[in-house]
Amino acid sequence: MSFSKFFKTLIIIFSASLITYNAILSFTASPLKQTSSPFPKSTTQIDPIIKMPIQRPRKRRMFHTAVTASDSVYNGWQCRVMYYWFKRFGGDGGKGGEMGGFTRILHSGKGDGLMDEIPTFVAKPLPAGVDQGYIVLNRPWAFVQWLQQADIKEDYILMAEPDHIIVKPIPNLSRDGLGAAFPFFYIEPKKYESILRKFFPFEKGPISNIDPIGNSPVIVAKKSLKKIAPTWMNISLGMKKDPESDKAFGWVLEMYAYAVASATHGVKNILYKDFMIQPPWDTEVGNKYIIHYTYGCDYDMKGKLTYGKIGQWRFDKRSYTNVLPPRNLSLPPPGVPESVVTLVKMVNEATANIPNWGA
Repeated sequence: MSFSKFFKTLIIIFSASLITYNAILSFTASPLKQTSSPFPKSTTQIDPIIKMPIQRPRKRRMFHTAVTASDSVYNGWQCRVMYYWFKRFGGDGGKGGEMGGFTRILHSGKGDGLMDEIPTFVAKPLPAGVDQGYIVLNRPWAFVQWLQQADIKEDYILMAEPDHIIVKPIPNLSRDGLGAAFPFFYIEPKKYESILRKFFPFEKGPISNIDPIGNSPVIVAKKSLKKIAPTWMNISLGMKKDPESDKAFGWVLEMYAYAVASATHGVKNILYKDFMIQPPWDTEVGNKYIIHYTYGCDYDMKGKLTYGKIGQWRFDKRSYTNVLPPRNLSLPPPGVPESVVTLVKMVNEATANIPNWGA
């Protein structure tokens, strides 16, 4: 065999061996990492030792719960019940949730007998006569003072009310610069556009920019609320002084004022119908976070609603304007919706465990 034939044969053998080696290597080696993907990166990592997925912890966005109140008996007992359930589901009770601190913003100008029971910030009331008998006007002014003077650790605020009962831990429902709010069917910006244009001029945008909300319940960034609150206060006072808006909005005037102030500063809101229920119209608690007992609940002994007429069985917060509700309120008769039964049971549990109730 000539040297040239021998060399060609050697080249063929070497090439075949190299192909076989690469084929074996492709089966045994780990696949190469994909350098790009059309899909978003997963938040799950794989532990190289145990080969199990590890969830990256979600950064908690803590919010502070704030409730405005007067020093009346009526507001006082509601705040005590509200704070009892806040403690159950907030802080350690929330098992690492996003509910941070709690403040009752007392707009009476002086402390009261609940200062040691409930964390409280004392705000000055409006000058005499300014609220024209509409005490709710003190709410935006109280928030302005609290936001300016208090050391609030959290970056978000939940504005709640004394007659709210928290039924489970509340997550921070706001996101991407948007607030989170409950939509009220009776807040109708389009219907009252001609009136609202006095406070939300055309250059601010379409009337649809005004969300159908009040100030509560709302979760909003603290930095946004610091901008909204002074405007909310000024619009509230302006609406009350304006006979047309005062007549049109009545007891929800301050709610319209907040909605307009939020829109004025470009803060839109995610509308969460599941934020709360309002018995007796909402009959199931379901996956809601808050029970708002603003309406009276009247039933006959067959469990039929007698709204507008005092029932044989009733629970109405207005029955306890000047006195505390007694411990162990009677439960509703059979047939009354779950929402009402749950409300009374939760009030009873709170009053049974709050020290010195009625003392």
